[in-house]
Amino acid sequence: MRSLARAIDNLDLPAVEKISEESQEDPFEVLIATMLSAQTRDAVTASASERLFRAARTPRTMAKLSVKRIERLIYPVSFYRHKAKHVKETCRLVVTRHHGRVPGTMEELLALPGVGRKTANLVLILSFKSLKNICVDTHVHRISNRLGWVRTRTPEETEQALYKATDRRWWPYINLYLVTWGQNVCRPVYPRCGDCVIRGDCATGRRLRFSSR
Repeated sequence: MRSLARAIDNLDLPAVEKISEESQEDPFEVLIATMLSAQTRDAVTASASERLFRAARTPRTMAKLSVKRIERLIYPVSFYRHKAKHVKETCRLVVTRHHGRVPGTMEELLALPGVGRKTANLVLILSFKSLKNICVDTHVHRISNRLGWVRTRTPEETEQALYKATDRRWWPYINLYLVTWGQNVCRPVYPRCGDCVIRGDCATGRRLRFSSR
């Protein structure tokens, strides 16, 4: 983890991390941007979030937008029609149930439409400074299995396994480090193993080296 921390210094931050920094960790912007980011490229997430936040910067104003307007603003994020409905309904519930403030517990976040554990964990880590959560997306799931930290089939299984397999001081940083590394080096297809600073600790890399002898 220390090696990864140094290695990502000069790499672009993931889109939601950038939005979090620019908004001073505003829970609402982090929540909505993370909802948009699912199965969507970072550049698309960033531009869609920017358009949406220009139109509405609070749950109350965003809840007043029509679903069609939200669709137009966030297109071409993946599943934009479903996400538009979830964004509007989530904003409505934040206003009516939580007095316009994004809730800060896992249970309350998961009760919002379109919010799964990945989104809830990232909101808790970035906006509420939680030290008890690990956010697992496809990059974290893939890389932690490649490294041999876990042997799991789904991101949900990976999250639970990582709580047991890693030191808790690193939990808030696992997503940042592995997502950044996964977007730039340990890619899903054609990973740049020769450029990887932790290839010596990679279970997949060791298997490949032994099989080539």
